[in-house]
Amino acid sequence: MRLREELTADRDAVHELHRLAFGAHGEVVAALVRALRDDDPEALSLVAEEDDEVVGHVLFSRGLLDAPPRLVPVQVLSPLAVAPDRQRRGIGGALVTHGLRLLDERGVPAVFLEGDPRFYARFGFAAAGDLGFRRPSLRIPAPAFQVARLSGYEPWMTGTFVYSATFWQQDCVGLREDGSG
Repeated sequence: MRLREELTADRDAVHELHRLAFGAHGEVVAALVRALRDDDPEALSLVAEEDDEVVGHVLFSRGLLDAPPRLVPVQVLSPLAVAPDRQRRGIGGALVTHGLRLLDERGVPAVFLEGDPRFYARFGFAAAGDLGFRRPSLRIPAPAFQVARLSGYEPWMTGTFVYSATFWQQDCVGLREDGSG
């Protein structure tokens, strides 16, 4: 398996990957990826490749932490997808680990996400609410609101996490009552 930054030539494969991996919500996630790319040209977009095929993708894009002294630029891990026939083989974990290492090298203090704590805890993510962070929406289940504090993190960096406008415009924050959010 080879991990690398996404190329423009990979975009169709990445969108198809999200459509397959997220099933009924695949189009919504693919649209989110397109919108985040447009909104954040500096986003870190990584792919996993096997036999010249894109089999995994993760996107890290900008967010903000509204800390008492000032706003702090942070990153959001969303979305993460692995081809359904390649899941549970370490591809997603390799993408997350590689991305966090690159962001740490860039001095990013923290990475936030909404996800399954049973999966993300192994990569250093913890319940953000327990560490002094507030959810940007009450529709995000408390256990799913997670953070990985990287080496650039300082103890004063607490407060409310704020998604970029793109997540709100795409209605991709938290869960809607029908479970489709």
